[in-house]
Amino acid sequence: MPRLLPTKAKYSTVSFKKLKRPLKKILKKAPQLESRCNRPLQMDFNDQLNALIFFHLEEHTSGRHLIQNLKEDDFAREHIAPEKGISKSSFFEAMNDRGLEQFLYVFNALQEQARTVLPQKFPELGQLVAIDGSLIDSVLSMTWADYRGGAKKAKTHIGFDINRGIPRKIFLTAGNDGERPFVSRILLPGETGILDRGYQQHKNFDLLQSEGKHFVCRIKANTTKTCLEKIPLLKDSIVFYDAKVLLGQQGISQTEKPLRLVGYEIDGIRYWVASDRFDLTAEQIAFIYKLRWDIETFFAWWKRHLKVYHLISRSPHGLMIQMLVGLITYLLLAIYCYEEHGESVSIKRVRQLRNKIHNESRTAELHDSDMESQGNALTQKTYASP
Repeated sequence: MPRLLPTKAKYSTVSFKKLKRPLKKILKKAPQLESRCNRPLQMDFNDQLNALIFFHLEEHTSGRHLIQNLKEDDFAREHIAPEKGISKSSFFEAMNDRGLEQFLYVFNALQEQARTVLPQKFPELGQLVAIDGSLIDSVLSMTWADYRGGAKKAKTHIGFDINRGIPRKIFLTAGNDGERPFVSRILLPGETGILDRGYQQHKNFDLLQSEGKHFVCRIKANTTKTCLEKIPLLKDSIVFYDAKVLLGQQGISQTEKPLRLVGYEIDGIRYWVASDRFDLTAEQIAFIYKLRWDIETFFAWWKRHLKVYHLISRSPHGLMIQMLVGLITYLLLAIYCYEEHGESVSIKRVRQLRNKIHNESRTAELHDSDMESQGNALTQKTYASP
């Protein structure tokens, strides 16, 4: 009688599929990725997206680290890697030459979906978008990433939805490129941008008001101001100044449109904040500026726990893809943490998800082992029978 072989158990993908569930409808409408020659793609867009989400989720530190896992880790080889596997050259070719249009589409569609799922924290304050830039350490061979002599850095310019705690727009430039021009490109009419002192530019304050976009921007304490009308202060408030003003020197850099200037003091530090939001109290404007810290917290968490600044590619094309998938992974985690736990993203919940994925893989391995043991026992019993 022939030896009976156990059936190979499939690795479970329940948790990974649950994480990716918001992408199901988006991917059906995404632009198709096509080969540029007669040779079929070794890695299609879904394969590339899966691999890069897996890269960020599992805290890989390089493209080579990821490729090794795709070849040697049973779960990754069966459910993440392309069916026929992927070579190092094909992976890096895909990163540097194709897929950017598709990743941009997925990111934009996913952040719109997240905005409908996640609740707003401060609806009474309007749509708040913190805007900031973050430098990415680069290598000297990245000649496009100019920063200063002897150093190369790229820079991301990100708009962060404060109410929902998610990224909503990104641009990538060389490290020495200015940040101010991106404010108008990130904000939509009716939204309020929250900006640090580096974004102070009086002509931009006029431009934003003409475009119907709002701002709350910290300014330098020595900025020249012309008071047009003082606004009464509340007793025992942190606010010591509230007025309608023009900023800058007349005839040189003065704003054409009046704006509001709020001065307040916390822990012995005086803050001067310019805004066009006359519909709010001075205390609310001070609170809005405090919320700008949320984007700093996001940058720190994103870099540390999703390893987005560990370079996979050195080209602008490939680096932008890496940044986009880092944001896509964060958006998926934000939706997952809210739907599963009613919470914002935290490393505790991310580690819990990683452990679930690993435990599901181990369960399949144990099942394989049990099946093999049963098969061996049955074989021995068969051969021993008279």
